[in-house]
Amino acid sequence: MSLNKAMLIGNLTRDPEMRNTPNGQNVASFSVATNMNWTDAAGVKQSKPEFHNIVAWRKLAEICGQYLHKGTKVYIEGRIQTRDWVGQDGQKKYRTEIVADTMEILSSRGGERPEGGEEVPTIEVGDESNEEIKIENIPF
Repeated sequence: MSLNKAMLIGNLTRDPEMRNTPNGQNVASFSVATNMNWTDAAGVKQSKPEFHNIVAWRKLAEICGQYLHKGTKVYIEGRIQTRDWVGQDGQKKYRTEIVADTMEILSSRGGERPEGGEEVPTIEVGDESNEEIKIENIPF
């Protein structure tokens, strides 16, 4: 048995970057920051941010592009994936990211609901197609 599941609650560090693969699939990429807070042995409050690369596909990508903005607090659920490629400098590069299956907006900038108060439901995306996603089709 194997399990590959990531669950995050954090804030977007930038607006989603929207792209399309050569075969027309929507893909959104963005980053979410989470914070680990603790009190050290001297009683001083400490905080350490962690930054997570997120990728959303198809309908979920469209929704992320429409509703998410820098600073939005979100819940993201998905799987962890590490891609590798050879860069222009000839060196092997790696990128670890979370491929989102579920996204829920917890707040928008200023704590208001997005788009003038309309409620955005939790978005859960199953495997909408059996089409294989190839690394060379990812536009970033």
